[in-house]
Amino acid sequence: MRVLIQRVSSASVTVEGVVSGAIERGLLVFLGVGKGDTRAHADYLVDKIVHLRIFRDEDGKMNRDVIEANGSLLVVSQFTLYASIRKGRRPSFDAAAPPAEAQALYEYFVAATRAKGIGVQTGLFQADMKVGLVNDGPVTIYHDTVDKFET
Repeated sequence: MRVLIQRVSSASVTVEGVVSGAIERGLLVFLGVGKGDTRAHADYLVDKIVHLRIFRDEDGKMNRDVIEANGSLLVVSQFTLYASIRKGRRPSFDAAAPPAEAQALYEYFVAATRAKGIGVQTGLFQADMKVGLVNDGPVTIYHDTVDKFET
């Protein structure tokens, strides 16, 4: 699984003119599911993201996680995180999981995050979404579970 995490002052997702999810302070998480990803990958990412210390403390240092910052998550499915542009000019998405498999792990990720007691909003899986955000910092972090599960 791959994630692009952005610390935001606000973020929202609109589908066909209707807001499907919106948060104030928190994390916008673009989540990509790859072939071979499992619930173990999702559990690892949930724990990593929930406890990622990227919010400022009283001294202005990145020392608080989203829970301590009283923040929320907006989780958006993003298969294009698996784009390969190594050959030619059109991206290849061969490494992305098939839609049904990806949706199941995306929904599992969302449920596992909510189980941690964090407010979670979402986009709409496989929809044409418009994402709006105010990146706070800016802080943007990319992570791939291959760093944890592959050697």
